[in-house]
Order: sequence, then structure tokens, then C-alpha cells
Amino acid sequence: MSSIDEKLQDVYDEVLRRNPGEAEFHQAVREVLVSLGPVVSKRPEYVDAAVIRRICEPERQIIFRVPWVDDAGRVQINRGFRVQFNSALGPFKGGLRFHPSVYLGIVKFLGFEQIFKNSLTGLPIGGAKGGSDFDPKGHSDAEVMRFCQSFMTELIRDIGEYTDVPAGDIGVGGREIGYLFGQYKRITTRYESGVLTGKGLTWGGSQVRKEATGYGTVFFVSEMLQAAGESFDGKRVVVSGSGNVATYAIEKVHELGGTVVACSDSSGYVVDEDGIDVDILKEVKEVRRGRIADYAELRGGDVRLGQAGSIWDVPCDIALPSATQNELNGADAVTLVKNGVTIVAEGANMPATPEAIAVFDEAGVRFAPGKAANAGGVATSALEMQQNASRDSWTFEHTEERLAEIMRSIHDRCAETADEFGSPGNYVAGANIAGFVRVADAMLALGVI
Repeated sequence: MSSIDEKLQDVYDEVLRRNPGEAEFHQAVREVLVSLGPVVSKRPEYVDAAVIRRICEPERQIIFRVPWVDDAGRVQINRGFRVQFNSALGPFKGGLRFHPSVYLGIVKFLGFEQIFKNSLTGLPIGGAKGGSDFDPKGHSDAEVMRFCQSFMTELIRDIGEYTDVPAGDIGVGGREIGYLFGQYKRITTRYESGVLTGKGLTWGGSQVRKEATGYGTVFFVSEMLQAAGESFDGKRVVVSGSGNVATYAIEKVHELGGTVVACSDSSGYVVDEDGIDVDILKEVKEVRRGRIADYAELRGGDVRLGQAGSIWDVPCDIALPSATQNELNGADAVTLVKNGVTIVAEGANMPATPEAIAVFDEAGVRFAPGKAANAGGVATSALEMQQNASRDSWTFEHTEERLAEIMRSIHDRCAETADEFGSPGNYVAGANIAGFVRVADAMLALGVI
């Protein structure tokens, strides 16, 4: 793996010392710092004014108790988090994740990534992330509602449309956003629709928001292909996950001429050589809240259910890891390269480990990091904020066109920045540097903040 420039090593050492045991956060910071060597050589003021050190320290870290009552009348306790990382470009913006794996280190890694992802969109939004170790799976709608109401009762004092605008993430979909917004409205007695994004279409939501992260990832890959004189036509694609990101990435790949032959969830994966049937996948995941085995049962035919091995054993031209962090390791990357993969783009946040990225780099596989490739979700959230502020509502076609335009701009910004700083074709360097410079310049302009 590449090393950190000596001018930045003390920053990384300080991050390790001040944030012990937070491996995901350390990994995210290291990836960015590795890219910034050429930047600090050209712009020493970023080091002199401690901009990089300040970016690595959240503006605010909030941890709170979330008590709620289950259907049996028992009191349950979960822990809630909101890390407001950087507001130099605008109000804090980032999702809420409800999953048993959530702890402070996960939230900080996600919030740190969000700074640069939001910067790359070119829109006026800062970076934040939040969530809880509560798992909506296995709970009734009534239990999820009571949990969300308790969570919002604590969170409400730290958010607002000009302060911090949460959205959804893993475990937080339209149902959870509805309960959260209902409690916000109930407590404030005001209809401030701009305080949360990912809302339903009939109460302030935006067209394409549900599809945006998956669509945006595919739009980004389409730009990568076009830059090489290629297209999705005839391409064989594997997408990990089967939530919103994966489902709508699959849908858009098929629209653009590719064939997604495999997807997964935590219980295993399916291989469907005729192409994953998105309508059946939506029925299983969005209506029945079922498992990937249910897809195989409903689809029938020659669909293969895999429980041993990995989805990355399935040969493909393009891989879109879209499930969760660090799901694609070095050994998986070796298998993908051996089977002929040419492009890997992260639909999830940091799904490829540093070892995997090094394998792709050495093999000449084009790799797009999540902060660039999956920025479509937050970009469309910002478009939802625009519509809420202007009391407007855009068509699906207009919103999708704006999304495609933003993803094209992100791709070009990453490619041009990589060229400018001596790393042509390196989307990781391009994304990290382009995202960083916009935030850093704003911080210099605002003084010591």
C-alpha cells in the first residue's frame, strides 16, 4: 500500500492516538492522507494552517440513550449517534444507519467520507453521519415506530434545515424516515420538510431519491466506459447487496444494455444467467422483506443459490460492491482480476479493503471509490432540499437528468484532478484531492474554525 507523506504522518499518528479502536475511521483517514502528498507540496498553507488536522477532527460528536418499549411491554435500550463532521460548505448532511454493527468508529468513518463526497457534488452541503445499534429486522412496525420516535426526541435538539439534515442509510428507509419526520413535526408543531430527506413523494420527497445512489453509481461507471470508448452493451455485471442501492443499480445497468448476473444479502447470493429480475427482487426485498433465497424460489428456472464461497467468485466484466464496508477483500480482488474484471465501482461506502484496492491498482483495473461513485444519493437529497426550500416538485425525468449531470461532473472533476496532480486514471486520488481542496479552501476563507 502507498505511504503517507512525511508532512502528514503526524496528522495520522494523532488520529490513531485520539481515536483508539476505531479501525474503519483510521482506514478512511489513511486513504485520504495517502492521496494528499502532491497537494501539500503545491499548497503548504494547508499544513501551516492545520486545515488537514482540523478536517480529521469532527466539529461535534453526539451520543445519546434511546429507550423504547417493545410489543411485550419490556423497556429496551439502544445507543444513538450523530457525528457532525464539517460544515464549511453548508449545513451538515448525511444519513442515519440502524444496524447492530453501528458504533462511534463506524459513524465517524461514514461522516469523514461524507465530507468529501458532498464536496464532490458541487452542492452547498457539509458532512455528517449518524445512526444507532438498533436493528429494524425482526421488529414489528409498531416497535420500529416507537424506537424512531424515541430516537428523534433526542436527536431533535441538534438538527434543522440550516443546521443538520439527516437522511436514510442501511436500515433506514421510507418507513423509518416517515416515523422520524412525524415525531419531528409533532414536537416542533411546524412542517419543516427540509429537515430530513428521503421522504415520501406525497409529503415533501423527491422523485428519484430512492433510486439515486444505485442509478448514480451506474451513471458514473457509464462515464468511465465512455472515457475508454466503451459502453455497457454486452457487459456482464455482478452487484453485491440487494437493498436500495443494489436494486436500482441493477435496474439501470439493464436499461443501459448490461446484464447483472448476481446479487446477494447477508445469507448468501444468487446467480441468474438470464439477468436478475428486478421486479421479483423488489417484491422479495421491498414488499416481503425477505431473504435472497426467496428470490431463487420465486424466479425458478436455472437460478443458482450460493451459500458457500463469495459472490466475487462469479466471473464478470464490472463489479459493483453495494452492500457494506470492507466486504471485498484482497483475496476476492485476486479472484475478480483472474476472472477478467475491468472496472470496480463502489456503490456502498468503503466496501473494498485497502488490500483489494492495491490488487486492482496493480492489475490496471479501473477503480471508482464510493465518495465519487455513490454520491448520487446525497446529490439527490440536496435536490430534495432545493425543492423543499422553494415549495416546488420536479418530474422524475427532470430530476434524473440533474442526477446524471451531477455524476458526469463528478467523474470529470475526478479525472481532471488526477491528471493535474500526476496520477492519470487514478479515480481514488482524483476524488480525494478534488473533494479535499474545495473544503480546505472554504476553511481557509472562514478563518480558524
